[in-house]
Amino acid sequence: MASNTARRELATLLTASARTPVHRLPGPRCSVGPACIAAFSTNNTRSATSSSTSTTSTTGTTASKPAYSAAKPASYTSSTSTTAKPASSSYTSKPATSSASSSPTPAKRTITPSWSTTAEPPPPTARSAPLEAAASQAQKQRSLTSGLGDQPPELDGVPAIDWTRSYHGLGSISFTPEQGAILLAPVVQDDVEVKPDGIVYLPEIKYRRILNRAFGPGGWGLAPRGESIVTGKLITREYGLIVQGRLVSIARGEQQYFDPEGIPTATEGCKSNALMRCCKDLGIASELWDPRFIRKFTSEMTKEMWVEHVTTKKKRKMVLRKDDSIKYPFKESKMGM
Repeated sequence: MASNTARRELATLLTASARTPVHRLPGPRCSVGPACIAAFSTNNTRSATSSSTSTTSTTGTTASKPAYSAAKPASYTSSTSTTAKPASSSYTSKPATSSASSSPTPAKRTITPSWSTTAEPPPPTARSAPLEAAASQAQKQRSLTSGLGDQPPELDGVPAIDWTRSYHGLGSISFTPEQGAILLAPVVQDDVEVKPDGIVYLPEIKYRRILNRAFGPGGWGLAPRGESIVTGKLITREYGLIVQGRLVSIARGEQQYFDPEGIPTATEGCKSNALMRCCKDLGIASELWDPRFIRKFTSEMTKEMWVEHVTTKKKRKMVLRKDDSIKYPFKESKMGM
């Protein structure tokens, strides 16, 4: 009878525990006797994370055995799946399997770091910084064949002469005798200069003065016939000399430069060089292209000297006028000394 009473009490408690989420009943509140305490002393507790629970109980064969020996430990299988997506890592948890004899194993986490695939540039060094600056400056420069973007404007539909293509008035009429006398006047030897390599020339301002005496200020001008062509060390452009509304000469000027910042100055030198070549067609200072005049002027008005550079100590031969002196940074020196 005692065993039957214990069984009924055990069944009643199991039914109540299945309906009520109670994990464990405190010992002092159990009033059913030692059989109830023995039945709940096992690990048959309900887990909050278990998805399925199976309970198997057996009864003893004799009434003399204690009630707790008839109850077998309850076994359950728990499977938990957790998926979380952190901002910079991802992990996968394995399902945990626990039993009454072993505690649940914590889920293993696999972290895969994400690295940026963009390669960072190397830090600038004292050597690479000037090279990078030079490369950046070279990219900013215009192409050597694109010129300076100074193409003369188109005059289609405008009642004016397009001097970029027109040859209006070329060779149509000669100048007056007074104008011709000024243009064909012998060159003044005091105006002739000589370069260090022995080439004689007339400064470009002297050509402008002769044109102003012959035609008056504003009676002549230079019209560009194309855009400037810039190479690595040279600027060139074609000009036409317009006198009193008609074309009289066409020439291409050129000028060297050694620094990109000197290109504007080189363009003015290119224009003056074209003017000098155009004036050659008008007979201005034509003696400078006469070999006999050049030899006579060189022997009478020039001298050759050995000079030494003050800083580099390099020696060279220099040609200059007899009434000129050596200028800094050169000084007179003797050959072989």
